Amino acid sequence: LALNGGPQFPFTEAVSLAVDCADQAEVDSLWTRLSAGGSTSQCGWLKDRFGLSWQIVPRAAVEMLQDPDPARAQRVMSALLKMTKLDIAVLRSAYDGK
Repeated sequence: LALNGGPQFPFTEAVSLAVDCADQAEVDSLWTRLSAGGSTSQCGWLKDRFGLSWQIVPRAAVEMLQDPDPARAQRVMSALLKMTKLDIAVLRSAYDGK
């Protein structure tokens, strides 16, 4: 349930939704549908056509970022910071040091 409080209460990034995606196909599908008529931003963030902020995150990215090896996690974070829509293959390559 979402309520429209009128133009005096616009959406801001203070309210956002994060979506845990199982794979790249789910990331791609949600990214395409939710960003239609909206805008995209860094690190998997987008705004839908209503101005609501979403972060579309592949589960694999979270797992790689939580790796106990700080060098691996840092390589993934460095790659992620350069992306708009998150790409699991690119993140995996960074994770593997390639």
